[in-house]
Amino acid sequence: MYGYEFFVDPSRCIGCRSCVAACAECDGHRGQSMIHVDYIDRPNSIATVPMVCMHCEEPTCALVCPADAIKKGEDGVVRSALKPRCIACSNCVLACPFGIPKVHVEPELMMKCDMCYDRTSLGLRPMCATVCPSQALSYGPPEAILRGRSTHPVRDFDFGHERVTTKVFMMMPPDEPVVSVDIEDYMWKEPYEAAGQWLVDDAAFTH
Repeated sequence: MYGYEFFVDPSRCIGCRSCVAACAECDGHRGQSMIHVDYIDRPNSIATVPMVCMHCEEPTCALVCPADAIKKGEDGVVRSALKPRCIACSNCVLACPFGIPKVHVEPELMMKCDMCYDRTSLGLRPMCATVCPSQALSYGPPEAILRGRSTHPVRDFDFGHERVTTKVFMMMPPDEPVVSVDIEDYMWKEPYEAAGQWLVDDAAFTH
């Protein structure tokens, strides 16, 4: 929908997982949920955050796909892999800095949040944003979404020396113009364990 943006506000997430259930009901998702809820700092807190595809301006998942199966639309939404092309190689899973893409075994297909394209292309909100009781997930005109919030929208993420700019906005404290993730602190983690998810869970939202 023109003029509408997607916002994720970790400070508002209550861990109810309504978004997870609603996502599976989206017509294009074949009964699969494309969103998951993660703990921000599990050893020390019960705080959670909903994880959707951030729809990067330069999507790494598409850049590493050897079959050219992942496409970004003119609206900036990065789609799930095209079934006739996807070879289920998992390159996208390993490359995504946010740990979003998942290869589903039975259809042998990478599927991820596509911002409920079958709904947003018709002027409807994504399913997750329609059911979130705390507005941790919001979709609408920025001026309406941001009204009355103490946090501010950020869409620049620094992974070491690499900056990733996204279509989806993350709501952060006013003094955080960029979400900075220090990759060197996580080099001791087991290779490929949850791909980039360690970075998101343990660092990105703990400032």
